[in-house]
Amino acid sequence: MNLDRDLLATLRAVVDAGTFDAAARRLTVTPSAVSQRIKALEQQLGRVLVERSKPVRATESGEVLLRLAREIALLEADAAAALRLEGTDEASFTTIPLAVNADSLTSWFLPAIAPVCIERRITVDIHREDQDRTAELLASGRVMAAVTSQAEPVAGCTSTRLGAMVYRPAASRAFAARWFPEGADAASLALAPVVDFDHDDELQSRFLRRMSRRRIDPPRHFISGSSDFLQAITLGLGWGMLLGAQLTQAADELVELDPDGPGFAVPLYWQQWKLRSPALDAVAAAVVTTARAALSP
Repeated sequence: MNLDRDLLATLRAVVDAGTFDAAARRLTVTPSAVSQRIKALEQQLGRVLVERSKPVRATESGEVLLRLAREIALLEADAAAALRLEGTDEASFTTIPLAVNADSLTSWFLPAIAPVCIERRITVDIHREDQDRTAELLASGRVMAAVTSQAEPVAGCTSTRLGAMVYRPAASRAFAARWFPEGADAASLALAPVVDFDHDDELQSRFLRRMSRRRIDPPRHFISGSSDFLQAITLGLGWGMLLGAQLTQAADELVELDPDGPGFAVPLYWQQWKLRSPALDAVAAAVVTTARAALSP
């Protein structure tokens, strides 16, 4: 293949921006020019590369080229950083797209990457997603690295264990007194409202199955956002699975529902492309070091 660099950059811009118009603004060209570049690339390869939806999505073939486009952009940025001489554009930064679960993002992840981003002039494009789904973004080429619960490496990636986040069931004291006066059991859990982070959150359902040994379907709230999720439980909307740090944060207002139980450990892994990049490797080293100090082994 003899692929034009500008065509690959246009494909990356279209997928990242979500629309042809937004990509045109990012590239400072007309939407017609963006459309023509994508068509030219598709004609060269004889394959459809993007789904003309809102947002635009890469096809399976497009994902292969999207990954190539990101690799080229990262390697060019690494080279520019290595060759930076007097007079080089001081506004230049290396951008790395990442996928991270919400609880990591609001606890240990940002303190991990902040120093290396500042020192190495790196900007991050973070996609917040459930830890069970972040690997999908990695496989699709939308991100270069991810914090994920998947141990098996995505094709073309390495996988490094970080540690585990341990969750415990908790509720406000008033909620527990009302719904679980004799303690949380299968009968009371079948009736008490529960708070889920989103429709993909399985932590509360896993605890219900452990306690009931059968499928039960209590009333559910869906509240995304780690701080909002904690606030909903503290206010008594329902019970939910919380990290030890969250329980400590609201210790006067919350009570554990299964204080003698083992909790639920969610192992986390750092997966990244097999690409030798000083910038990506520096981010990875910072993430692994901080995670192993912050998470349960």
